[in-house]
Amino acid sequence: MAGGNAIRGSRVGAGPMGEAERGDAAPRRRVSYWCANAHETQPSFAFDSGSEVPETWDCPRCGLPAGQDQANPPQAPKTEPYKTHLAYVKERRSESDGKAILEAALAKHRAKRGL
Repeated sequence: MAGGNAIRGSRVGAGPMGEAERGDAAPRRRVSYWCANAHETQPSFAFDSGSEVPETWDCPRCGLPAGQDQANPPQAPKTEPYKTHLAYVKERRSESDGKAILEAALAKHRAKRGL
């Protein structure tokens, strides 16, 4: 005798379902996007009067932004390298400013200690 499971080999939602039981699919339109590496992506969007198609789409193959103009795809975003705290300080202060701040801090410290 078998295991006694009446729905063996079946899953929820399985069966002879068609459009009549699920309902009609919304009308769709496919839009082509191209990235700087010439990859084409064609996502589909609902075709109704209220929806707008985005100008750019991320390429699923390389991650670069893709646009609808094949001849002029969007450029890759510029990424700046990681900066240390010292690099940011050097952008704001000159070396002479740094020396003056250091001398003021040392003088304050020496005054507290009585040196």
